[in-house]
Amino acid sequence: MKPIKQIKFQNKEANDYYFDFVSLEDTLKKKPKDHSQFEHHKILFYVIVIITDGIGNHNINYTDYTYKKGTVFTLRKNNTHKFYKTTAKGNFLVFTEDFIIKYSDNFETLKLFQLFNEMLSSPKIQLNEDDFQEVHLLIHQINKEFLEQNNSYSNAIIRSLVQVIILKLLKIKSKENKNFENKNYHLQFIKLQELIEKECFESKKVTFYATKMGVSTKTLNNITQSIIGKPAKSFIDEILILQIKRLLINSQLSLTEIAYLVGFDSPTNFFKYFRKRTQLSPKEFKNQNKH
Repeated sequence: MKPIKQIKFQNKEANDYYFDFVSLEDTLKKKPKDHSQFEHHKILFYVIVIITDGIGNHNINYTDYTYKKGTVFTLRKNNTHKFYKTTAKGNFLVFTEDFIIKYSDNFETLKLFQLFNEMLSSPKIQLNEDDFQEVHLLIHQINKEFLEQNNSYSNAIIRSLVQVIILKLLKIKSKENKNFENKNYHLQFIKLQELIEKECFESKKVTFYATKMGVSTKTLNNITQSIIGKPAKSFIDEILILQIKRLLINSQLSLTEIAYLVGFDSPTNFFKYFRKRTQLSPKEFKNQNKH
């Protein structure tokens, strides 16, 4: 199997906006030379997907999500996803960190993190009709400004409209997720998440990450309980399982080689760990997700 393709941001207009406006229909028609949009690929930018008509399925981090009119998906940098063929219609707002964070204060940056972090909540939002019409109007304004691009104000206007959409979507999510309101541990949670994503093959133990962060295991559990309502060990396991799934689908390593690579002392313990948390064996998961 081919290694997973990493897709860098590339603006179709070749300008310096760090932003692009793309339709679902055009994306499905493309025939990239270096990868297939219908196979898993990792994105190195942010995407907001808004479905405007029709139904279909989309895979984000190896989980299938159905969609219909009013469905919104939020994908962050380093997420893995793939498309399925469909006649549905929709729009993508595609942008880099520079487009938003470079011009944002700490509050706006935190909101971006909250909306796009699939560890905090589902990457799928279903808008009601009123919310859809409101977001759709903002999308229309962004597209109009993007197509015209006739003066130095266009980039700032587009960025401001995108930030309005981010806050609007986060407001909708916050109605169902009270963890967004807890600001006490967010920065520490971000640091912990980045640390686990980097070191999860090294250790699955809470004490390891508590030591790395210079806090007690109790504080580490307080951080994850406050933000996502789960103990630190569950959070570590979720990230490790996602990394294992990426290896199972996209690497050429054998199951035994993967077991040792991700830190297990035997393939048997690796198989038990994976099945307990996914209800599938590594081989079953790999077979279900063949290209």
